[in-house]
Amino acid sequence: MAMTVLQSIIGVDVAKAEVVACHFETDELKIVPNNKTELKAWLKSLPEGSGIAIEATNIYHLDTVNLAHGMGHMVYVIDGYRLNHYRKSTGGRAKTDASDARLLARYLKNEQADLRAWNPPPKVYTKLQSLLRRRAALVKMRVGLNQSWAGEPLLKASSKSVSACLARHEGLI
Repeated sequence: MAMTVLQSIIGVDVAKAEVVACHFETDELKIVPNNKTELKAWLKSLPEGSGIAIEATNIYHLDTVNLAHGMGHMVYVIDGYRLNHYRKSTGGRAKTDASDARLLARYLKNEQADLRAWNPPPKVYTKLQSLLRRRAALVKMRVGLNQSWAGEPLLKASSKSVSACLARHEGLI
């Protein structure tokens, strides 16, 4: 007779400095510094093949997602918009790291059959995303400088030089 193995369900709320994880079965919360060494150690402590729900948070979730996937866990990157509506549908009001981790675990437990597990995108896609993020930051900076320096005659020559340099960098990207 075959044994049924239950998958551990973990919800992970990510911030720049730390991740807060909630084990659905035990409602145990764990706070882990958001660096590769600490994340690896924590992920190794999880049962093999755990289901991990994580909300996409700028770029701060990427290390956790990549490491967890590389260790054989089933990773589900959850859209913040859907999670927010799920929170509202369950009557949840609080929005703390701990409540988000619990909500992500609950969401994965209840909706896993309808979710698609995350797989790493091709390297060229990742590189393109990184370049586009940098270009957006560069354009924002160039526009801000041009607007800030526009009314100052003493900065006119310097402004043109800086703007031309930033435009060259944008062209390289």
